[in-house]
Amino acid sequence: LQDLDLDAIDERQARFVVDVLTDSLAPTNGLLTNPAALKKARATRGGSLVQGVRHALSDLRHNNAMPSQVDKSQFEVGDNLACTAGRVVFRNEILELIQYQPTTAKVQQRPVMVVPPQINKFYVLDLTPEKSMYKFLVDQGTQLFTVSWKNPTAQNSDWGMDDYISALTEAVTAVTVITGQPDLNLMGACSGGITASILSAYLDATGSTAVHSLTLLVCVLSQSRGDSDITLFANEAGIEQARRTSRKKGILDGAELARVFNWMRPNDLIWNYVVNNYLMGNKPPAFDILYWNNDTTNLPAQLHSDFLDQILSNPLVKAGELSILGQPVDLASVGCDKYLLAGTTDHITPWHACYRSTQFLGGDIRFVLSNSGHIQALVNPPGNPRANYFVNEELPASHEAWLDGAQQCAGSWWDDWAGWLQQRSGRKVNARKALGRKGSYEPMEAAPGTYVF
Repeated sequence: LQDLDLDAIDERQARFVVDVLTDSLAPTNGLLTNPAALKKARATRGGSLVQGVRHALSDLRHNNAMPSQVDKSQFEVGDNLACTAGRVVFRNEILELIQYQPTTAKVQQRPVMVVPPQINKFYVLDLTPEKSMYKFLVDQGTQLFTVSWKNPTAQNSDWGMDDYISALTEAVTAVTVITGQPDLNLMGACSGGITASILSAYLDATGSTAVHSLTLLVCVLSQSRGDSDITLFANEAGIEQARRTSRKKGILDGAELARVFNWMRPNDLIWNYVVNNYLMGNKPPAFDILYWNNDTTNLPAQLHSDFLDQILSNPLVKAGELSILGQPVDLASVGCDKYLLAGTTDHITPWHACYRSTQFLGGDIRFVLSNSGHIQALVNPPGNPRANYFVNEELPASHEAWLDGAQQCAGSWWDDWAGWLQQRSGRKVNARKALGRKGSYEPMEAAPGTYVF
């Protein structure tokens, strides 16, 4: 490739294609060139191959012809996933708001509201109890609320960022009325972080002080072509083609989006399971994160288009470039304290791109870098002896300079964030046993609600 005299972007595109082809042609991906598969076939008198064919036919019929990554029979949402106790206390056509049951006698005065990604279901932050950030926060004495998005269909194709922000402002009102507090700590992850940032800027522009602090997890607000393998192929023609496709269908299908992400890491997310499921005849593993990853959601065509605008025109870094519900917004004017988290090996929202936000957001900012990837950065409970993170009170223009001056800390960043949150959550008050607010926000279904299904 070096002999072709390509520019940096073209060379990375070519290298990506070559790597995918090289991974696909690896000898272990073929039966006759995989000694372990041949040995097992002989040992089982062909039984492993028969089982592998059954797995392949099942995936052809039920999994969009992709190898299954997880044994789904081992998990059930509301049973051993997303089982933190709580109730739905508000619902509109776009979201449900879940309030979690306190587990401590005293809770911190100022509540936390979580805005999860729209491209996945909310319970990545509430997996098994050992991995649940929500359980961790509730056990810390946090008054916790989360949004659970409705999975849109083609009939909801016109839902755009305006609609999502309008729905979230209703949720913010519900949280403040239920808790009797004038403001809250807001947290958003990935695309939910983009949405939470826009919500904060919109509320600020309308004169509201409802957002006391903002936490952004693995979230890129300032887009640049080539930040990741996805944006590497993002040009104007490709983006317009993507718009046309989702507009025609009314949605960006979640299964199709998952297929794109899988091909970004084919060895880990495709060929590994071809070998395990088909050549060896084994069942895929029972892994909660992979179950969640395969529990896909759709994006409405308009919201998909709005997110594509973030890549094409990068409006969030320019004051007034983006208008929400007719109101120009400016992220730099949002003066609340902010906590930003990124992952060292994140291939979807690379940490250098996440760090870029520190240079144009307003307020006091703490940037933390976890030694993990996109999902592992979120699912990072205390107790893992290999977990560590980097902190640096200074925020130089260069992400390399930030890392050069950073201190490495042992343990999970969850503890660091919990301490940061507590300083911004007011005094301790008696926990209310009753959820919701009588007469205005009566509790409805038990968590995880109905929209998650």
